[in-house]
Amino acid sequence: MPELLNCPRCNKIFVKAFREVCNNCHQQEEDDFQKVYHYVRKKDNRRATIHEVEEATGVEKEFIYKFIKQGRISLHSFPNLAYPCESCGTMIREGRICSDCRGNITDGLERLDIEKTFAERNKREENSKITTYHSVNNRFDRNR
Repeated sequence: MPELLNCPRCNKIFVKAFREVCNNCHQQEEDDFQKVYHYVRKKDNRRATIHEVEEATGVEKEFIYKFIKQGRISLHSFPNLAYPCESCGTMIREGRICSDCRGNITDGLERLDIEKTFAERNKREENSKITTYHSVNNRFDRNR
């Protein structure tokens, strides 16, 4: 079911169906995309940085990052374009987070898994100490 929202760009109320912005802002984003796309596609501009593209087209770098993240601008042909890691802000060319942040997350998850395994093993050992009883008489009866 569509919902009423304020457009994040112009604050106008609109019915959200398929887009995150109102129709007017969507058209403005499309125009901005065309400016950026035509600029970077020119042979002389393929080595441009985000800052250079922003200055030449007048499109804010946040929108250029958005176009890249959406896959509308492929970085394969543009060696100097990148976007910030969502965790630390380091410039990256693929994914959502950089390799250092990914490593930190992976290490943290592995550490949590090891701690969980250790805690479960300690709990089993404690439970086995409490519930295991040995009787001298039973031991002698079994040997007969």
